[in-house]
Amino acid sequence: MAQFSTSPFPPSANPLPINAPIISPHFCASYPVDLSIVRNVKTIRDGDFVVTDVNGNIIFKVKGYAFSCHSNRVLLDAAGNPIVTLRQKLMSAHDRWQVFRGESTDSSDLIFTVKRSSMFQWKPKLDVFLANNTDEAVCDFKVQGSWSEKSCVVYAGESSSIVAQMHKKTTVQSVLIGKDNFMVTVYPNVDYGFIVTLIVILTIINETAQQVADTSAAVGAAAGEAAGAAIASAF
Repeated sequence: MAQFSTSPFPPSANPLPINAPIISPHFCASYPVDLSIVRNVKTIRDGDFVVTDVNGNIIFKVKGYAFSCHSNRVLLDAAGNPIVTLRQKLMSAHDRWQVFRGESTDSSDLIFTVKRSSMFQWKPKLDVFLANNTDEAVCDFKVQGSWSEKSCVVYAGESSSIVAQMHKKTTVQSVLIGKDNFMVTVYPNVDYGFIVTLIVILTIINETAQQVADTSAAVGAAAGEAAGAAIASAF
């Protein structure tokens, strides 16, 4: 069980009026919950993401594996039991992810879907639709943030009601061992398993976008150098 923060949540907080767990009531608390999400940058292995409470106790781990048409990750509890499966639709224009119960990917076990609000974004913005919101006209939750600042806020629907906030925690040790540390405050009565899943998806989407941008920049630089060399050799 996560250790709860006893500090009052920020003045901007506006807790959900309905105490409705998304993944499990086990992950809902009547107090703010502070979690640390550690992303191992230098090595890829099971437990690439590790989530701990304020006392350092492991609450969740994430393991990843890829298929030919999907990229899947599984959120595990501390004992290694699967909680949800995160599945990416690789051919989706909006980086669509689906989240299922346990290790299932059956449509009957779908809990919610996450996608970019638009194809072209300067700042990450994700729309979240619960399984029963099939027309996806209005999102049930939204995630907004600044990836350059490694921070984000999760809102209830299209409202200004904040349900969780994330910011990056940088320490000398984290830099030396190649890890990203994210601190997350989950507001009262909000499913923190759900929030952790959203932040993992956000992190993956943005890392993928950064890799694509870096590759494009490298290709452009190489093409520029080749063109320069060709011009120089002509004289």
